[in-house]
Amino acid sequence: MVNLKFIENEISTVVFPSGTDVKKRHLTQDEIFILLKNHNKSDFDDWSNVLVPENPGDFDVELIHNSHFSGFVILGRIKKASLKFHDLELLTGIYSSCLKDVITGDDCVIRNVKYLENYRIGNRVILFNIQEMACTKHSKFGNGWLKEGESEDVRVWISVANENDNRAVLPFESMIAADAFLWSRRRSDKELMNRFIELTEVGNTKKLDTYGFVDDEVVIKNTTLLKDAKIGKCAYIKGAFKLKNITVLSSEEEESQIGEGVELVNGIMGYGCRIFYQAVAVRFVIGRNCQLKYGARLLNSVLGDNSTVSCCEILNNLVFPFHEQHHNSSFLIASTIQGQSNIASGATIGSNHNSRSPDGEIFAGRGFWPGLCSDFKHNSKFASFVLVAKGSYQHELNITYPFSLCAFKAEGEPVTIIPAYWFLFNMFAIARNNYKFKKRDKRAVKVQNIETDPLAPDAMQEVLVALDRLILLTRDYLKKIGEESVMKASTEEEELQAAKDYLHQNTDADFTLFDPDCQKKYGATIFKPVKAYKEYRKILKYFAARSIVEYCKSNNYPKFSKEVLEKIEKIGLFEKWLNVGGQVIPEIKINQMCDKIKAHEINSWDEVHAYYDSCEKNYELYKVRYSLYILEKLYSRSVLEFTSEIWADIVGDVTIVSTDMYQDSIYSRQKDYTDPFRAMTYESQAEMDAVLGTIGDIDFLRILREQTESFNLDLRVILDL
Repeated sequence: MVNLKFIENEISTVVFPSGTDVKKRHLTQDEIFILLKNHNKSDFDDWSNVLVPENPGDFDVELIHNSHFSGFVILGRIKKASLKFHDLELLTGIYSSCLKDVITGDDCVIRNVKYLENYRIGNRVILFNIQEMACTKHSKFGNGWLKEGESEDVRVWISVANENDNRAVLPFESMIAADAFLWSRRRSDKELMNRFIELTEVGNTKKLDTYGFVDDEVVIKNTTLLKDAKIGKCAYIKGAFKLKNITVLSSEEEESQIGEGVELVNGIMGYGCRIFYQAVAVRFVIGRNCQLKYGARLLNSVLGDNSTVSCCEILNNLVFPFHEQHHNSSFLIASTIQGQSNIASGATIGSNHNSRSPDGEIFAGRGFWPGLCSDFKHNSKFASFVLVAKGSYQHELNITYPFSLCAFKAEGEPVTIIPAYWFLFNMFAIARNNYKFKKRDKRAVKVQNIETDPLAPDAMQEVLVALDRLILLTRDYLKKIGEESVMKASTEEEELQAAKDYLHQNTDADFTLFDPDCQKKYGATIFKPVKAYKEYRKILKYFAARSIVEYCKSNNYPKFSKEVLEKIEKIGLFEKWLNVGGQVIPEIKINQMCDKIKAHEINSWDEVHAYYDSCEKNYELYKVRYSLYILEKLYSRSVLEFTSEIWADIVGDVTIVSTDMYQDSIYSRQKDYTDPFRAMTYESQAEMDAVLGTIGDIDFLRILREQTESFNLDLRVILDL
C-alpha cells in the first residue's frame, strides 16, 4: 500500500541560507510583472523568495518562462546568450521548470526540469529534460556516513570479497583499492576496524543541512531521476535512468560521463569514468579511468583504476586496477582479484558454495587469467600470473606456482600444472605487460600507486616459494625411485640439498611431480619441473640484476662496487611483500602504518595515502636490498663472498633472459603474420597487411629492442666485477 500523506502548507516568511544573499537583491515590481506575463509563478505573492544579481545588466527577466519558484531561489547571472555542447545549443535562462530551495551559478540553462529541489548549481551548467532532481537534508552522496539521529543499520556498507558481509567496507569519496584491501583483510583487529570507521567519518559534520551539488560546466540531459547526487566539474550525463545517493567525481582533466539507461545507487564514481548503455551499479566504489557499459552489473563491489567491465556480472568483489571483463556470460562473485586480470567469456568465478552459508571466497594474485568457460569452486587461491585453461574445476584449488598454466584433465584426476609457463612459452606477454598497462593508464592524478611490472617483489617472493616447493617434491620423487644421493642423506637438510643438486645437474631430465596441495582430493601433476626450476632461477637473477642496475643508474654509480654494495646492505631488508591495491609494499610497512592509525598518529585517509606515497618513494631502495637477499638465497652465501665466476654466471643468465624476452616476442608476433591459417581468409598479402598491419608497425617491439640493447650494455658495464 502506498503511504501517501496529505499536508496543508502555510506559506511563511522565506529564510535564505546564511551568506547567500551577498551581492543579491529582490525583484523589482517591473520584473515581477514580466515574470507573471511569461507564465511564471511563486509561492510568495510578493516574490520575496527570489533573489537575483545586484547588477541590472546581469539579470534579464525575459529569459525566464513558464516556471515555478518554491522555497528560496537565488539566481546567478542570466543574460541573453547560449550554451553549446556537441550538437545541443540552448539559450541561457529558466524554462518550463520547477525550482525549490535552489541556488544557481552564472549563465546556466535550466529547461524542462520538472522538479528541482535543494541543489546548488555551478556556472555554465545545462540541465535539460529532467523529470526529478532533488536532494534530502540527510544525503551522504554514497559515503558510508551517519547523520544526526541515525542508527548504525542505515549505514551503506559494501560487502566486498565475501557474501556474508564480514569483509564489508565503508565507501568514501577518496577511497582507493589499497584502502578497501586493508579494511577487508585485517578483520581480526577490532581496534583497527573501528579506527577505519573514524577515518571515514572525518569531515562529516553530521548536520541535517546537506544539499545537492552540480559543479561548473556540467551537462545533464534527458534523465529520469537524480536523487541525492553530487556531480563534479565538466561531467556529462545523458539519458540516465536513476542516479541516487552517489558522487560523480569529475574534473577538466578527467571528465566523467554517464550514458543511456544507466542506474547508479549508493556509490562513488571515480574521475574520468565512462558508464554507458544500461549499466547498473549498486553499493560500489569505481576508481579512476574505468568503464562500465553494455548492461554490466556491478553490485557490492570496489573496482580499481583503469578497469573495463561490460556485459557481465560482478557481485561482492574487491578488484584491483587494470581488470578486464568484457563478455555477457562472465560472472565474478565473492572474490579478491589483485589486478591486471582478464576474465574470459563463460568464466564463472566463484558461483558455487560448498558450505551451508554463502561464506566462500576466491583470492587471485596479479595477472589472473581464466580461460573460456572456466568455473571454480570456493574456496580457491591463485598465485600471481596464473593462466587457467578452459575447464570445469569441481574441487578447491590452491595454485602456488606463479606464472604457471593450470589445466583440467578429467573429473577425479589431478589437475595439470606447468610452472613458469609464461617464461617457457609466452615471454611476449611478460615483456609487453608493463608497456601495455602504462600506455592504458590515462589518469591525470595518480593517487593509487600501481606496479605494472610482472617481475616485482610480490611475484618474486612467490617464485622463491615455488622453488622450495619444487625442491621438496623432487626430494619425494627421488626417494620414491631410490635415487642414491637422496637415500644416502642422513638429515632432511641433506635430502633437500641432494634434490637441489639433482635439479642443477640433470637439466635434461624429464619427469613429473605430484603436488597433493594444489587441488582438494586429487592434487596436481607438475610437468617440466626441471625446466621450471631453471627458468624460475633465471627470472630471479634477472629481477635482482635489473634492480641493481636501476639503482646504480638512478644514483649515478658507474659500477656496482664494494662501496655501493655496503650502502645497499645498510638499507632495511624486507622479505615479505603485499600487493596493496596494486602497489607493492613491504608487509612490515603496512603493519607499522596500521599501528600508527591505532595510535592516532595517522588520523585521516589522506594521511594514509601520504603513507603509501612515502613507501613508493623508497620502493627502489627496498627492491635493491631485496635483490641482494634473493641472490644470497640462490647461491647460498653472502654477496660479499661472490666470486667473479658467480657474477659472470649472473650476467650470462640475465643477458639470456633479456635477449630471450625480445627474440621470443618477435617470434611470437611473427607467427601471427606467417601462419598460413592466419592468412587463408585474405586474398593477397596486400589485403592482409591492410587489415592487420605489419610486424614493423608494432611500436612496442621497437621500444623493446631499444630497451634490451640498452639494458644489456648497462648490465655488462655496471656488473662487470
